[in-house]
Parts: sequence; C-alpha cells; structure tokens
Amino acid sequence: MLLLLTDWLAQHFSSFTVFSYLTLRGILGVLTALAISLMFGPLLIRTLKMKQIGQSVRDDGPQSHLSKAGTPTMGGALILLAIMISSLLWGDLTNRYVWVVLIVTFIFGAVGWVDDYRMVIEKNSRGLPARWKYFWQSVGGIGAAVFLYVTATSPVETQLIIPVFKDVALEMGIFYIVFTYFVIVGSSNAVNLTDGLDGLAILPTVMVAGALAIFAYLSGHVQFANYLNIPYLPGSGELIIICGSIVGAGLGFLWFNAYPAQVFMGDVGALALGAALGVIAVIVRQELVLLIMGGVFVIETVSVILQVASFKLTGRRIFRMAPLHHHFELKGWPEPRVIVRFWIITVVLVLIGLATLKVR
Repeated sequence: MLLLLTDWLAQHFSSFTVFSYLTLRGILGVLTALAISLMFGPLLIRTLKMKQIGQSVRDDGPQSHLSKAGTPTMGGALILLAIMISSLLWGDLTNRYVWVVLIVTFIFGAVGWVDDYRMVIEKNSRGLPARWKYFWQSVGGIGAAVFLYVTATSPVETQLIIPVFKDVALEMGIFYIVFTYFVIVGSSNAVNLTDGLDGLAILPTVMVAGALAIFAYLSGHVQFANYLNIPYLPGSGELIIICGSIVGAGLGFLWFNAYPAQVFMGDVGALALGAALGVIAVIVRQELVLLIMGGVFVIETVSVILQVASFKLTGRRIFRMAPLHHHFELKGWPEPRVIVRFWIITVVLVLIGLATLKVR
C-alpha cells in the first residue's frame, strides 16, 4: 500500500524514490513487524489470561513442564497479524509471489487457529480431527502448487535445483505439483512438531527466513543470479519484504516467548510459519537448501516418525520421548540448554545453506 503512495510521491519529490529499493523496504518490513509485535504483545497476553486461554500440558512428559500449564497460547495470531500488516504496507501488491505466500500463510494459520480453538477454548482434547487438518492443509498446499505451476513463465521455475552441483537441474514436469505440496505441508508440520519448548521453534524460523530473504534478493537480481549461477526469477526479490516481516514478527514474539515463556504461539503460528518457509523456498527454487537450513525441524520430524514406526513394529521406543527435544530433557538436560544448543545447530546449518551460493 505504502509503495503505491511513495511511487506517486516520487513523481513530485525525488527523495521518495528511495522507497523503491528492495533493501530499504525489507528493513522497514522487519522494523514494522517488530514494532507491531512488541506494541501489541502485552495486550495480547493480558487478553489471553483474562479469557483463560491457557496451554494444557501432558502429564507423561517432563515434570518441569507441569508448571507451564495455563500459560497463554494462540499467541501466533500476533505473529501473523504483524507479518500481514507489514507485508501489505511495504510489499508490491501487484506481485503474484507476494499474494501466494500471504494466502498460504493465512490458510495454514486458519487451520491452526481452529485446532487451537477446539483444544483450548472448547476443551476438546482431539482438537481439529487429523483428517480435516490434513485436508485443509492439502487444499492450501495443492492450491499453491497448481497456481505456481500454471503461472510459471520459464522452465527454471519448475526445475529441481541441486545445490553444490553447478549445472544440475532436474525437470519435474507435472511432478512439480506433488513435490511442492509435500514441501509446503511437510515444512508446516515440521515447525509445528518443533514448537515444544520456549523459543525453540521461533528463532530457527527467524534465521531460516533471514537466509531465504538473501536467496530471494539474489534470485530476483539478474546480475547476482548470473554471477552465482543460481536461477534468475524475476519478481522473487519482492519476497524479501515477507521474509523480513517474518524476522521482525518472530523476534518481537521471542521477546515474550523466551524462557520462561509468557505466551506460546500454538498451532496458529507454527503451522503458518512452516508453510510460509516452505512456499518461499519453492518459489526461489531452494527446497533442498531449506532441508539443510531447517535441519532442526527435519530431525524433530524424523524422530517422531522413527518413534511411531518402532513402537508399532517392535513395541519398543527408540527415544525416551518424541519429538527429540523431549528426549534430551528426560536425559537430564535443562530446558534452556536444549533450546540454545538447537539454536546453535541452526546457526551452523543456515551458514552451510548460504555457503551453497558459492560452492558450485
């Protein structure tokens, strides 16, 4: 919205042309989302406490978690609000990539909100039934995949780019839709599974979003893309605004979600953020790099899959509890130690992901 205004003002006052630069609008996106989160965070926490919208805690988990019972949840609504407002203010609303990311984020956030609402407010321990949760996630994932496939203007937009290898790009054809669906839905649920400790999921999300902003900017700049031998994707640079908004909103939320947490994001935040990372990675053709940078999310998901498979096949558990962060807690690691060590691992993985820009 503000981009349209500044474009009009630039016709009369040349100083307003500065707002046409992606880097400035990306920074403003970060600061706007951060300000919204910090400004409205206390109000949200008071409202959630007043309405007794609190987290329920499993009694078979780490005993240290019992004190978390009643902590306000569904705080992810604030993250989504900050992302939406900041992106709409500073983004180019004629850009199709902006709209597909925002719509996917909204759909997955709505699915998470219904799940949280039924569990926390209606006291339905099942929440949204799994079949309906995956149905609506599939609607969002397949819808985005079909839209991106149909509107692709060059073959590179539907190729699978293999990092490190200089000239390896696999033609996926119609399989692109299936692949994109799994990336979006898988990323969404992976972040959701990781969101089990104070701040554990939100900072890795911020770091991965920041790295994807770099990929988006470089992919949307023809000289940088050619120099680095990565796909040139006209218009993808605009995603730096949404990535910046995720960074700002996430940091603002972490202010209240850091140990000991004053509020939890709930499914409304975790499902939406994971889906946003997935669709952005798809657009900039860095799905495999997302797999590297989001390694913590991947490991957490794999630990759940292995635990369930092992118990069903052999009757025995591999881990003391899944997802993996609970396993380390039950081994005696204090919660802050688990959190910070997972953060450190994410820093390393994000740096490895960024290194693929040059290692080709």
